[in-house]
Amino acid sequence: MPSAHPLRSLVTENLNLKLLSLAFALVLYSLVHGSQEAQRSMLLSVVALTPPDSSNRVLTTPIPAQIRVTFRGPRSILDEQHTDDIGNVQLDLRGGNEPRIQVDPSMIPVPPGLKVEQACFNMGDQCKPEITLTWEDVIVRDVPIEVGVVGTVAPGFMVKGAPTAEPAAVRAHGPRSEVMVLQRARADAFDVTGLAEGKHSRQLAVDRAPGRVTFDVPSVAATVDIAREVAERPFTRLAVVAIGRPNAKAQPAEVDVRLVCPAEVVRALRPEQIVPRVQIASTTEHGSGALPVELSMDQCEAHVTPGTVIVRW
Repeated sequence: MPSAHPLRSLVTENLNLKLLSLAFALVLYSLVHGSQEAQRSMLLSVVALTPPDSSNRVLTTPIPAQIRVTFRGPRSILDEQHTDDIGNVQLDLRGGNEPRIQVDPSMIPVPPGLKVEQACFNMGDQCKPEITLTWEDVIVRDVPIEVGVVGTVAPGFMVKGAPTAEPAAVRAHGPRSEVMVLQRARADAFDVTGLAEGKHSRQLAVDRAPGRVTFDVPSVAATVDIAREVAERPFTRLAVVAIGRPNAKAQPAEVDVRLVCPAEVVRALRPEQIVPRVQIASTTEHGSGALPVELSMDQCEAHVTPGTVIVRW
């Protein structure tokens, strides 16, 4: 069997020199490989500098959140770069009238030793070097507040009319095209569950304005009026009574009456309790005239047809 000594000698002979040569080879390889040029694409955040509020101008075109940049340079430098270290790209749109914006290499913070090979707005599956901008004037317009009602009031009561709000309108601020189409601003619905007679007020939040519009107030004071539930009841062919001249005659001699009262009051009324009358104030012995028919009933609203009769005395 051959001896292993020659093989061991081959490996261990001048070992330090061989290790030093290997180290030099690795360093040389690293230098040559690291100095080779390469490309790397990175996504940089966009910061848009918009006009001040005093200019009353607003950009209605959405600006992409990122710009895709392809850097070229030594691989060793490229490998060390991180998005957070490079920073963001600022777009100066403070003029308020720029028709378009183009990605320019001068906008991009370039790390030393690298150059920008390509840059464009990152738009999903597309990358555009330029985008068209749309600007609008900012206007202010008063918009009425609408308050709805939810829930059920206490038995025997009803919501009288629509709820009112204070302020009755809010000031809408935003792009002209969006502000001008607003018909109303809505507040949270007023919950009337269990409420009885009287005026009730609550502070209600105003719904968020649509799009880029803002409202000047976050809430309004809403008021609802709760009244007793009413019912209607007709009474036909009731005789007209002349006050002041017992022998006076009315033409027509009978009228129809419609009463609007709380439900419990309407149910308890009898026809003989309802007396339509005319008041004769003349001091002459004989005469005639068109006089209004009067009817007064506690807790009721009376509607008389016809409302005027001819009276002769």
